Amino acid sequence: MIIATAGHVDHGKTLLIKALTGVDTDRLPEEKKRNLTIDLGFAYLPLDGAETVGFIDVPGHERFIRNMLCGVTGIDFVLLIVAADDGPMPQTEEHLAILDLLGVTRGAVALTKIDRVPPERVDDALEEIEILLAGTALEGITVFPVSAITGSGVPELKSHLGEAARGTPPRPADGNFRLAVDRSFEVVGAGLVVTGTAFSGAVATGETARVLGAGMDVRIRGIHAQNAQAPSGRAGQRCALNLAGTGLRKDRIARGDWIVTGNVPPVVRKIDMQLSVLGTEKRPLAHWTPIHAHVGASETTGRVAVLGRNAITPGDAALAQLVLDEPVGAVRGDGLIIRDQSARRTIGGGRVIDMYPPTRGRARPERLEFLEIMDSVDHAAALEGLLEAASNGLNLDRFAAARNLTAEEMVPLEAAIRMVTIATEAGKLGFSETGWGRIREAVTERLAAWHQRSPDTVGPGDNRILIDTGIRLPADAATAISARLARDGDVVREGMGVRLPSHRPRLEGNDVRDWERVRTILSAAGLRPPPLSDIVHDMGGDSRKVESLLVRTVRHGLVVRISKNRFFLPETLRRLGAIAEEIAAGDERGMVSAAAFRDASDIGRNLTIEVLEFFDKIKFTRRVGDAHEVIRPVADAFGED
Repeated sequence: MIIATAGHVDHGKTLLIKALTGVDTDRLPEEKKRNLTIDLGFAYLPLDGAETVGFIDVPGHERFIRNMLCGVTGIDFVLLIVAADDGPMPQTEEHLAILDLLGVTRGAVALTKIDRVPPERVDDALEEIEILLAGTALEGITVFPVSAITGSGVPELKSHLGEAARGTPPRPADGNFRLAVDRSFEVVGAGLVVTGTAFSGAVATGETARVLGAGMDVRIRGIHAQNAQAPSGRAGQRCALNLAGTGLRKDRIARGDWIVTGNVPPVVRKIDMQLSVLGTEKRPLAHWTPIHAHVGASETTGRVAVLGRNAITPGDAALAQLVLDEPVGAVRGDGLIIRDQSARRTIGGGRVIDMYPPTRGRARPERLEFLEIMDSVDHAAALEGLLEAASNGLNLDRFAAARNLTAEEMVPLEAAIRMVTIATEAGKLGFSETGWGRIREAVTERLAAWHQRSPDTVGPGDNRILIDTGIRLPADAATAISARLARDGDVVREGMGVRLPSHRPRLEGNDVRDWERVRTILSAAGLRPPPLSDIVHDMGGDSRKVESLLVRTVRHGLVVRISKNRFFLPETLRRLGAIAEEIAAGDERGMVSAAAFRDASDIGRNLTIEVLEFFDKIKFTRRVGDAHEVIRPVADAFGED
């Protein structure tokens, strides 16, 4: 369990932590000199029958509220400190408001310095605390009158914290591992160490991770969890990670960075959220108000774009988008606090919903509907609702990343919901059965119109089947849709064209005889069809007439033109595609080099280059440096045998 202190400056937070744990959390020379907590401090309390409790001591001075915010995200329990002589003060109220906005519901109050006041003042302070907590998420928590000087009440408070820790089950270690970095330093003989609170997932010594935002891969050399060496760290623990990696330096990792594994969103400058404005604000929060934003351990400036209305009234909540000056890491459910432009007053806060906003139309009705559904805590309900709402498909990879779901966690979700999926360059798209039915109907109507207009051609290329349908998806998505419809028998892919099963374009007249001669020539040549000039020579005809014939047969899907001078039978390209697929499967990098393809196909260097460039063009492969990566199955690229 992780406990954070909260409360006004000089109310005895640090001294009480020392009385509970024996540790002085003021570690900086300036803190010792001024007797004032400036930055986060850390202490640990071993317990019998429970995991060690971690304490985060946060500063109480208003000038260091950003450090306080860094410390209270991701905690399990709050120890609210109120001095008996002062009672609740401005920072007490602001800290409590922050905890309320972050949804902290478990805690206790330590009424400190009771040795300095008469008993009747203690009674008055207890009443003030009851009034303070009324209507908040912490209403009704136990109050312990204590003195860190005399020790009065400290054993009772310590016992209560121990019982709370023993009654707190470990957080589920689901999702990808995410640790919010609050410190980074170098240790002689060990190297770079970062510390922070693990928000989700688990990581083990020897695993690889990356520093989100710094674009740096690292290896976990060692782990301390809850102040003890451990083979792994997981959600709900304070962890110190000893990192190793090429070019790793302290100045490249700072407070606010994340150490992550798996598919998590990149750092972003736009975050959509449900934003609550404190009821103590004197005026509505207007659209495009400048703010300071705090999420995880990071802080940056930016502006609030209120979605669907002009402002948010005090005490109310609404959808909003934060447009930030610096990128931050976040996933759905992360707590987020905003303060005013001068960073002197907390305005409001709430929970992150999505970090993949559209380029335009952030407040369109369909986007607001998306956010309302995405805000659901239930993953399955959110997925099913979004599939129904997304007429052009839902990016399942982004859905998983935004909600911090691992690939393993997505498998049962996808299995439980009836959907159709296709693979695209931007990620896997999912369609509800209703949505897929609309896609299928739109494509078949498009093809029927094409066949009526051009009855002598096979149909459009598979990357053009969505044109004029009103469905706006990238060309590679159209290609994937075509492949899926072909597998389902709704369309037929012939050559590089797509047709309805009922449509069969036929050659007429002399074209039938001449095509048989050309087909024989191409078939006899195997994997290396002759260039156009050789076909003309073998036909003994006029070059323009032969080329015109071949162009017509291309429209019929009987042959494929891969370059100005080369025509291939569809089955020949399919065989060459299978060779490329086999090479990639046997390569440790999953790549197809020109040399390997040339040797396996025996078609020569120049034709190899032409074929591989054509494969890239039709999105069967993708050029990566000097090699090519197969990005979709042969059957999807060239149709079934």
